[in-house]
This record gives sequence, structure tokens and C-alpha cells, in this order.
Amino acid sequence: MDWLWFVLVGVVCLLAGAALGFFIARKTMMNYLKKNPPIDEQMLRVMMMQMGQNPSQKKINQMMKAMQKQQDKK
Repeated sequence: MDWLWFVLVGVVCLLAGAALGFFIARKTMMNYLKKNPPIDEQMLRVMMMQMGQNPSQKKINQMMKAMQKQQDKK
């Protein structure tokens, strides 16, 4: 009967550790992406020029705000 408790406690600890690790990694990654966004103004300007648009600073700022707002929702 002792080995049953040993296995049961081991499995519960393994599941708790996996869940805790997942949430810690998720929070860390979200903080990293908030501080270091994957797309900055220069990249956005280059993408718009490749699509044939002549981006103004106002348009760039609008798109950056929209992307930030979308990221904050999640």
C-alpha cells in the first residue's frame, strides 16, 4: 500500500509542476513580447513600401497603436 501512495504523490507532483511551469513560461513570454515587440516602426514602414504604399508618420503611428491595442486585449 505504501508504494501506491508513493506513485500517486509522484504523479500529482509531476502534473502540478508541469502546470506551474506552463503558466510561468507563458507569463514570462508575454512580458518579453510586451517589452520587445516583434514589429517596430521601421519594419512596418518597409512592409508598407513593399506593398506599394507611401507611408506617412501618422499612418505608421495609427498602425502601431492598433497593434498595441490588439496585443493588450490578449
